[in-house]
Amino acid sequence: MSKRKSPTVYTGEFKQMVIETMRSEHLSVNETAKQFGITSHMSIPNWERIYLEEGVEGLYIERRGRACATSGTHKGRPVGLKKEVEEDLIAEVQRLRAENAYLKNLQALVLDRERQQRKKP
Repeated sequence: MSKRKSPTVYTGEFKQMVIETMRSEHLSVNETAKQFGITSHMSIPNWERIYLEEGVEGLYIERRGRACATSGTHKGRPVGLKKEVEEDLIAEVQRLRAENAYLKNLQALVLDRERQQRKKP
């Protein structure tokens, strides 16, 4: 009787390092798997998809196991949003980013003006 080998669990930090190395050094999935000793052929493409869709934070979410039937999430991962809601959220994020950039520029101008006034005797 043969024992099944339990799957290797990789940390979010390791996944991030693998994906960022692959992208910065322009390595193929196979080259990356060899370099990091990853035997599962689908791990790296899955990690890259998560990295591109959800960002670095997505690599740190535990995704093993079944989805929770009551909350509609998979271990902290939200179910897809309606198209209209998603568009509204994207528009709000863009507006907030623009507002943030404006406030940063305004703060820089105020600080610059204050410095100039201090220099004048």
